[in-house]
Amino acid sequence: QGQLVESGGGSVQAGGSLRLSCAVSGRTFSSYAMGWFRQRPGEERQFVAAVSWSGESTHYADSVKGRFTISRDNAKNTVYLQMNSLKPEDTAVYYCAAANLLSDYVRRYPYWGQGTQVTVSS
Repeated sequence: QGQLVESGGGSVQAGGSLRLSCAVSGRTFSSYAMGWFRQRPGEERQFVAAVSWSGESTHYADSVKGRFTISRDNAKNTVYLQMNSLKPEDTAVYYCAAANLLSDYVRRYPYWGQGTQVTVSS
């Protein structure tokens, strides 16, 4: 059974930065597109960013474009989300996920991590 394990969450003031990591084990990591999603209390899980298996293609939600960067290191079986210029509305639980194809849609991702909390204070 494969595992996706997120790390790097925490508390930061508005304008600060955090780098999330997602380590993947038990699967052929390099064959999967990887995505980051987030979920606020009482809301549905929403797309943040995704990267193709090769790392050549990326896609971002409009709300994070220019502030967040997704990347991957297939040699380390790890995907990253660099988050800069954080805002209070970025506060959420952040999840990484794996899919066969690059997608913005939650339902296209069958494999999920447990999530990591990001809290941005004003």
